[in-house]
Amino acid sequence: MSTGTSLHSSPKQSRKSKKKQLLKQETQRWIPVQTCSHPVTSQSKTVWKVQLPSASSGHEYSTIGTHRFANKVEETVQNHMAYSIQEEGGDANWQLVAEEGAMKVYRREVEENGIVLDPLKATHAVKGVTGHEVCHYFWDTAVRLDWETTVENFHVVEKLSDNAVIVYQTHKTVWPVAQRDVLFLSVIKTIPPRNENEPDTWIVCNISVEHDDVPLTNRCVRAKLNVAMICQTLVSPPEGDKEISRDNILCRVSYVANVNPGGWFPASILRPVAKREYPKFLKRFSSYVQEKTAGKPILF
Repeated sequence: MSTGTSLHSSPKQSRKSKKKQLLKQETQRWIPVQTCSHPVTSQSKTVWKVQLPSASSGHEYSTIGTHRFANKVEETVQNHMAYSIQEEGGDANWQLVAEEGAMKVYRREVEENGIVLDPLKATHAVKGVTGHEVCHYFWDTAVRLDWETTVENFHVVEKLSDNAVIVYQTHKTVWPVAQRDVLFLSVIKTIPPRNENEPDTWIVCNISVEHDDVPLTNRCVRAKLNVAMICQTLVSPPEGDKEISRDNILCRVSYVANVNPGGWFPASILRPVAKREYPKFLKRFSSYVQEKTAGKPILF
């Protein structure tokens, strides 16, 4: 299977290198946006972070909360911030396996007792939306079935706080393996920048938990997951004194999934499907968020 790299140059590789250089130049026009009240300045242009009403400012999402899974969530968030946003190499050892435009797919091949546990990551750049908006639609159970095509049904088992819920869902069967279900804690959180050069980070973590109201059943195999949608907002300063529009914003997305299928699931099926379906999902979901936010005030 191709790793997305080659030891030999070719006309195709040369074109790819030029494309990467153009993409790098395009990205350099964008600067991070933060929730602080001071302006962000680039090339003599000043961009003010739009202050939103308190009900939607995201401040209620700046803490983990005091529920019984708070420590587990904090540890998971810190691990994702340390390893999941890395690209090739690094301590996380992500290997590039596919690339299409601004989207890249990485994998780490991991098996335990014959079960494929490959962590997978897809990165993307989505114009016209913010990290807050992308994470909101990913976390909000009210719109889950609008974009999620693999879920058969789901329900909220328990609400732990304003930004944390426990969800149970069953997934559509993939022949020839048994149907899977998952029980997970879903948390949305904003992480302030560590310095003025970093953007705000929004993150949704979905991590498996146990709950007395949802015991194991014989009908489904219980899968375990640790999924993160990590988003950062960049702004391209508008000309003059014009207000920031959706043409001026870009969301940098990292979607990471560590899934234990919980039983027999052949690597010959799982790996090709995951490599194909992750980019399809991210493109579909990104388009959904763009459509839902078009014409609406920007939610930073």
